[in-house]
Amino acid sequence: MKIKAAVLYENQTTFNVEEVDLAEPQAGEILVKIAGTGICHADLDIASGAVAIPRPVVLGHEGAGVVAETGTEVTGLQAGDHVVLTGNAACGKCQYCVRGMPYLCEIFRPLLHKGTVANRQRRLSRNGEYINHSFMQSSFAEYAVVPQEAAVKIRRDTPLDIMGFLGCSGITGMGSVVNTARVRAGSSVAIFGCGSVGMNVLLASVLVGAASIIAVDLSDSKLAIAGETGATHTVNPARENSTKHIKQLTGGGADYTFAAVGSADAIAQAFDATRPGGICVVIGGSPETSQLTFNGGSLLQERTIRGCRYGSSVASRDIPAYIDLFMSGKLPLDRLVTGRFPLAEINAAFSAVAAGEGIKTVIIP
Repeated sequence: MKIKAAVLYENQTTFNVEEVDLAEPQAGEILVKIAGTGICHADLDIASGAVAIPRPVVLGHEGAGVVAETGTEVTGLQAGDHVVLTGNAACGKCQYCVRGMPYLCEIFRPLLHKGTVANRQRRLSRNGEYINHSFMQSSFAEYAVVPQEAAVKIRRDTPLDIMGFLGCSGITGMGSVVNTARVRAGSSVAIFGCGSVGMNVLLASVLVGAASIIAVDLSDSKLAIAGETGATHTVNPARENSTKHIKQLTGGGADYTFAAVGSADAIAQAFDATRPGGICVVIGGSPETSQLTFNGGSLLQERTIRGCRYGSSVASRDIPAYIDLFMSGKLPLDRLVTGRFPLAEINAAFSAVAAGEGIKTVIIP
C-alpha cells in the first residue's frame, strides 16, 4: 500500500515527507493505522547522527493507533483493537523474558537499531529500494507494520493521539519510580532533568505519595510545568548549586534521586545529592565512551547507584495500568503534551524539540 512517511536519508538531518510503499503484514505482524507518535530524545540523536542507524530510515517509536490488519499467527489482537506501540519490543521467549525482565530481551533488543522488523526483513520501500525501520516500529507515518510483540492492547476510550509516548518515555520514567527504585510514600525525591522522562518520574512520584519532590532543570519554563504538576521545590542549577540546595531542603540528601538526562555531570550530581542509604537511579543514557566519577567513600554510606532500562517495565502489564489511572483522573499524562504538529511539519517539530521547547511533542499523521 502507498502511505505518507517521513524519511531520513543519508547525510541529512531533516526529513523528506513523501509517499512510500508499505508491504502487508506477514506472519506474527500487524498493520497499525497511526493516530499519533511522540518525539523521543532518541529520535533527535538518530537524526543528528549521534546514534547510528542504517539509512534511509523512517523514525518514530512512540506510536499509538488502531489495528487495521493482522498477518497469520497473530494471537490476542484483531482489526479494530486500539494499541500503544512499545519502543522496547520483547520476544517473550529468551532467558530474560521468561525471568520477567523483557526490557533486557536478548533477541529483539539488539535489533532495535538494525533497521529491520523482528524477522530481520523490511516492509518499507520506495521505487523498489528498501527503507529501514527504527525500533522495529517506524511510526512517523500514516501506517506501520510491527511485530505483534510490539503492540499493547488498550481500552478504546483512550485519546490515542497523545498516548503513544507511554510506549517509551512515559513507561521509562514512571517505571523507574514504581519498578526500579520502588519509591516509598512519604519519602523525598530529586529529579535531574524535566524533559519527558523526568516529568514522568515526577508524575509517578506524586502518584506513590512522595512527600518532597525536587525538580532540577536549566529551563525555567519546564520548572514552571513541574511546579504545576506536583514538584514541591524547583532548582535551576544555572543560578544555584543544585546538590547543595537539595541537601539543605532534605536535611542531608534525597531518599531517591533520578538522573533523567544523558550527562555524566548530571549523574554525578544526582549521586552526590543522595542521602546515605539512598538510591540514585540513572535513566538518561550517556555515551558509551563517557566515564562516571564519584567518591568511593560514598559507597561505605550504603548509597546505591542503579542503572535503569525502560523503567524495568513489563509493557503489557504497566501501560494498561497507567492508562486506567489516567482515565480515572489520577495521572495527568495529558499535561505533558505541549505540542502537536502534522506529519508535513515534522521538521519544525524536531527543531522545537531540539531547542528544548515544551515537554512532549506529538506528530499527527
